[in-house]
Amino acid sequence: MSSGNPRLRRYNRFEPALENYFNYFTEIEEHFQRARGTGLFLLSTLDWALIETWKEANVPLEAVLRGIDRAFEKWHARPRKGRLVNSVAFCAQEVMAAAQEQSPAPAQRERAASEAPFAPPQLAAALAEHAGAVRPRFPEIAASLDELRQAAETGLSMDLEELERRLTVLEEKMIAGLVAACSEERLLAIRRDLDLALQPYRRKMTAEQITMLEKQFLRNKVLESAGLPRLSLFHW
Repeated sequence: MSSGNPRLRRYNRFEPALENYFNYFTEIEEHFQRARGTGLFLLSTLDWALIETWKEANVPLEAVLRGIDRAFEKWHARPRKGRLVNSVAFCAQEVMAAAQEQSPAPAQRERAASEAPFAPPQLAAALAEHAGAVRPRFPEIAASLDELRQAAETGLSMDLEELERRLTVLEEKMIAGLVAACSEERLLAIRRDLDLALQPYRRKMTAEQITMLEKQFLRNKVLESAGLPRLSLFHW
């Protein structure tokens, strides 16, 4: 698995069962690969950032998969297809149309009584690994991760929603520090990369989508450049 493609289990807001908590990204990736029909195809940083904007905008997984199918159906119906579809961004319009058709998910997610997706030893091991990775550059964040690890080591089940909130705060602090340390030239280069990647798909997206995508793209790029992990449970 390449470092630029965090294809790990992700939290799915749109499935009530806890065992489906972490599959949003992998379901979309695998569905896009099947729809494309060309075997293994690694998603780009732009693709991961776009999927993350859908997740944060509460776009249901079913709507994303339906939108991908519709986009490829229209592509196959073209008399002259041109190049292969090389980005999830090609499906953006159809995904948002499918999301608008689908009724909103319930406001409250039912907590399942099934086995939690992460046992305390798994959480402790992951937290220890992440603390070690960030400690050289962000010792205070590493210390906070150590505290969470110690809580997991007690063997008691943890509130994953509260844990995710704390990890999100720590990740935001880390990214803010990385962006502040970036040179103007580096930030401009990231912006050029995004503009180039978005050029074929910009007309398929709203201004709000593009703004969210820019944020996620910058986040992923600075972490990738620094060799640091995402702290969110979505990426474990």
